[in-house]
Amino acid sequence: MRLGHINPKINAVIALDPTALDQARALDRRGKSGPLRGMPVLIKDNVETVGPLPTTAGSLALRANVTGRDAPLVARLRAAGGVVLGKTNLSEWANIRSDSSISGWSAVGGQTRNPFALTRSPCGSSSGSGAAVGAGMVEAAIGTETDGSITCPSAVNGIVGLKPTVGLVSRTHVVPISHSQDTPGPMARDVRTAALLLSAIAGSDPADPVTQEADRHKDDYVAALRPDALRGVRLGVLRWATGWHAGVDARFDAALAVLKAQGAVLVDITDAPDRTQIAENEYKVLMTELKSDLNAYLSTTPSVVKARTLGQLIAFNKDHAEKELVLFGQSAFVTAEATKGTEDPEYLKALELSRRLAGPEGLDRMLAKGNVIALIAPTAPPAWFIDPVNGDQAPFGGAGALAAVAGYPHLTVPMGGLFGLPVGLSFIGPRWSEAKLLALGYAFEQAAPEMKLTPGFASTVEDQPEARRLLSPAR
Repeated sequence: MRLGHINPKINAVIALDPTALDQARALDRRGKSGPLRGMPVLIKDNVETVGPLPTTAGSLALRANVTGRDAPLVARLRAAGGVVLGKTNLSEWANIRSDSSISGWSAVGGQTRNPFALTRSPCGSSSGSGAAVGAGMVEAAIGTETDGSITCPSAVNGIVGLKPTVGLVSRTHVVPISHSQDTPGPMARDVRTAALLLSAIAGSDPADPVTQEADRHKDDYVAALRPDALRGVRLGVLRWATGWHAGVDARFDAALAVLKAQGAVLVDITDAPDRTQIAENEYKVLMTELKSDLNAYLSTTPSVVKARTLGQLIAFNKDHAEKELVLFGQSAFVTAEATKGTEDPEYLKALELSRRLAGPEGLDRMLAKGNVIALIAPTAPPAWFIDPVNGDQAPFGGAGALAAVAGYPHLTVPMGGLFGLPVGLSFIGPRWSEAKLLALGYAFEQAAPEMKLTPGFASTVEDQPEARRLLSPAR
């Protein structure tokens, strides 16, 4: 099978795994395929897989990074009967190289496009995973998130995405940004498929100490799904996370009506945490941990990988500027290289402050004050233009950054769209509440199937039927 046959317009897949058919035949020979039953799954290309494919993180510096290792989450996926179909494109280095990047672009994979309108962004950094599932290439893919990189591409590509509690899914053999915030997670066509995938990949890993409690907290997430899960539950409506896009607010109001009709009790929450202070301190944390964690990862790569520190990556990009720096630079890499390590008092202060403001004094306080089991908000804006001149240009909104910084779970499910572009509804809960969030999302999904859009691969939004009707001259 040639790559172009399944990836004709949106450039979501970097490479097909040539062993995929052999994997499927081996499952057939065993006669017991596991809960995933031979499901083809695409893997974001910052997650290592056994076989001939390199793990590039989208960078030419890692073109030779064939490690011969399965990340533990991939090994779990295979044990459950999943078949690794290939690797997906991503925002290079998971969107951490520059402060003015373009979501979905990497030097290895080029530009990923949104299957609902090809001139629009797939968001990032799990751009290819989101676009591939949204386009119907596969039922499920693996993404990773540090802040928004599962939930945003899931929302704008019209699919379900779950950023788990940090520590539920192993990060071993995943190209890192931040040990405080990184987590892999499922991106899927529907909630049940996401629950299946999470059940397969969750669990403790001795090589990743943050997962030591995962086995105790993981669940059968499929068994937890109930169509009546919204009945009588109290949900906190984050009114402070709206008001940045009138069209998205209208879709959110329609989603709230569905939730209420299904028996949910909606409680308005209007007091917002200081998101500016959280973001400023989060950035300090991410820059410090990027240098420390990426240097540690690069030291484990094969000797044919010549860039073995962040400083050497910066030099590599300069030496290959005509391919690596043609659209945007590496300002974040340079900032990270200047940091002073994870013993630096300024880093430790920023880590403590950002976590406290986002978690105990942020999400936990809102959950307790409203006496609610989860918080809801719009996830992200509709997909914006791919803009090589100005970089990503999208309105600020939603509440996902709080969940990212606190390390709490965040589920997004489709809630309709604007001009044919999907938008998502966020469910955010306390640590280890994935089963509850998936049940809530499932009940919403079952009650509002019309909110799941089908991609048309339109050249532009103006080619969408809704847009043609609204933009036509008055008669």
